[in-house]
Amino acid sequence: MKYPIYQPYLTGYEKKYVDECFDEGWISSIGKFIDKFEKAFSSYLDVDYSITCSSGTSALHLAMLSLGIQNGDEVLLPSLTFVATSNAIAYCGATPVFVDSDEDTFLLNIDDLKKKITKKTKAVIAVNLYGNSCNFEALKQVCEEHSLYLIEDNAEAIGTTYKDRLVGTFGDVSCFSFYGNKTITTGEGGMVCTNNPDVAKKIRLYKGQGFVKNSLEYYTHSVVGYNYRMTNLAAAIGYAQINSIEEIIKKKKFIGNFYTSKLSTIDNISLQKVNSDVSSTYWLFNIICKNKTERNELALYLFENNIDSRPLFVPLNELGIYKKQKGKTPKSKKISNLVLSLPSYPELNSEDLTYITEKIYSFYLQLNKKNISNS
Repeated sequence: MKYPIYQPYLTGYEKKYVDECFDEGWISSIGKFIDKFEKAFSSYLDVDYSITCSSGTSALHLAMLSLGIQNGDEVLLPSLTFVATSNAIAYCGATPVFVDSDEDTFLLNIDDLKKKITKKTKAVIAVNLYGNSCNFEALKQVCEEHSLYLIEDNAEAIGTTYKDRLVGTFGDVSCFSFYGNKTITTGEGGMVCTNNPDVAKKIRLYKGQGFVKNSLEYYTHSVVGYNYRMTNLAAAIGYAQINSIEEIIKKKKFIGNFYTSKLSTIDNISLQKVNSDVSSTYWLFNIICKNKTERNELALYLFENNIDSRPLFVPLNELGIYKKQKGKTPKSKKISNLVLSLPSYPELNSEDLTYITEKIYSFYLQLNKKNISNS
């Protein structure tokens, strides 16, 4: 596939730093790059604590554990997200309650969220989907009124801002993923961020098998913990990536703006809305087709022209594993059936993007001619 949906943007320093790990013999979860990456990440976000972990999923689980989410609790989340968000709730024995999406932005619908709060609700997970940002002013107000924790899932949104403030700085805890297709990557990896020292202490405890540092007995474990540590090798890659983040985000925004300017003139499609108070990093750029059949035909046409694409997530309450959970979400289902994600990796240039957008134009030109002849 000439144009895959995503591929990592590597600057060259990743290999240099990984070579240092090998040369110095620190390749496991102890080494200088763990500390360097965490400090650089905290500096970028302007938060007090950034704690590395093994994945975005483990970051979400650690967030739940640190806030005491447990059996009997309910956690509100959008149904339109990756399954890891809901799985992390289930890991704790809590109940995921699915909230519908806004049709224009694809994000958590605040009105539906309010309707689904109960006495059992303990937290809200705000997923900043596809580089877009939730309305944190409204979300924080709802959470404060009902004494709920606010957790940010920023797996797809590092560098995005809401009212000129970076996402990852609004919640009690915020989580990031560094999987290979994310804006910055460590191959596999995640980060948990907070300004609360007690929460940070719990995150570090749970991620390292509950090991108690500076205990009289070395092998002392105070909780049932997990092996969610990041390796020094992965952190070395992450340290190189975070130091290149402004360059990467500049490229991502160029791609998003290029697609917007070219594709907004096609009558057959519409685009994911980004509100004026949000600066999106366009993890994946999305177009909204008129129906599912048309979307699938476009995807096939692009594939035949060496262009990869991807449908949106299936709403989690449509999956067999969560079908019995609370929360009907008809708008999420509609969005899921209509939207197609386009190649969005940082190394796409004007020539590449012109080719992709011209193929989309070509598809709709053929489709409209076919519709006219059939009528």
